[in-house]
Amino acid sequence: MWTDALLAYFHFAAIFTMIWFLSKEWTLLRAGAGALDVERIARADAGYGALAGIVLLSGALRAVYGLKGWSFYAHAPVFHLKVTLFVLVGLLSILPTRAFLRWRRARRVDPGWRVPEAEWRSARRWVLVELHLLALIPLAAVIMSRGLSR
Repeated sequence: MWTDALLAYFHFAAIFTMIWFLSKEWTLLRAGAGALDVERIARADAGYGALAGIVLLSGALRAVYGLKGWSFYAHAPVFHLKVTLFVLVGLLSILPTRAFLRWRRARRVDPGWRVPEAEWRSARRWVLVELHLLALIPLAAVIMSRGLSR
């Protein structure tokens, strides 16, 4: 019982922290292309990526060692939807991550360098898509917790 409780706690804490990092990216992007702090957004994105890995690991540990066990999750279509959404968000996050790293390199070479407006708009759009897709995962979790996923 304690194992399940601790795994759930660490999983939820990782999820909330991951979403905080992505929200920080969105907040930093709202400053506009000209006022963007590329160092801070790159650091926030690194935190987001690290926490995504921790969310995945803690979720896998919870599915295998939690009270319900893997046999429950293996046959739950909504669980597969949650994982698919999470992986999709991870794949979509590659686009802004590459932009943030490129921007940071350019700014380090030339401190006066400005983020191109079109790239800023694209990164902002993809981060917003990620936030919206992540918002669907708790809906799937609620459906599962109510036993509606079978």
